[in-house]
Amino acid sequence: MFIDVCYLFLQASLHVFVCLLGLVVLCHSNCFFEGLVIKDLKNPPKGCVDKDGKLHDFGSNWVRDCNECSCTMEGMSCCNMMPDPDIVDIPGECELVVNKEACSVKVVQKSDNTKECNMI
Repeated sequence: MFIDVCYLFLQASLHVFVCLLGLVVLCHSNCFFEGLVIKDLKNPPKGCVDKDGKLHDFGSNWVRDCNECSCTMEGMSCCNMMPDPDIVDIPGECELVVNKEACSVKVVQKSDNTKECNMI
């Protein structure tokens, strides 16, 4: 009985942790949603059109310019995969280095950018 109660508590705690982690990610992401526009009811859209005019089918996901996007029948949503430098707390002796080609960032020492900073 005690083990069952502990298991349920740990399982519930894990769910809460995962939900909180998701909220942290959402709070630090720059996201937008563009609702689907239906111009002609006789010829409904077949997907979402991105800023370059490319059609993406409903249910599809793609990455462009470090934005992770998805298309649903409600519209297109995209979130920037890069953190906002104004939100990230970076120690004074460090700097944020952005690689837009790889959609990655790292925090390195200003004096030697080959050494990563410890963000504890």
